[in-house]
Amino acid sequence: MKLTLPFPPSVNTYWRAPNKGPLAGRHLISAKGRAYQSDACAAIIEQLRKLPKPSSALAAVEIILFPPDARRRDIDNYNKALFDALTHAGIWEDDSQVCRMLVEWGPVVKKGKVEITICKYEPAVAAA
Repeated sequence: MKLTLPFPPSVNTYWRAPNKGPLAGRHLISAKGRAYQSDACAAIIEQLRKLPKPSSALAAVEIILFPPDARRRDIDNYNKALFDALTHAGIWEDDSQVCRMLVEWGPVVKKGKVEITICKYEPAVAAA
């Protein structure tokens, strides 16, 4: 399965931690993170033409991040929002099913995007 999704928020803006009230000290998904989940779900439904049924299979993913601008970024700061959105949309039951991940930078594109290819994980066979 190959999907093109919006560019995710960094893990630094994905979480919020209220310091007052009944939720103080808890880590919650921020408004920006929730908006990303909604946008990603809409993109998935548009591309698949339906809501997916969550897979229980182990997965391997290849991700190309196309940033919206040329600022320096850490490549590992975007997977959490992306994987949570895929879980939320029903691509898989849980992102713990991802056993192999390849992530690379693509060129800068207006507004940014992510191309992700998801396939069944096939473990490497050790040579005897």
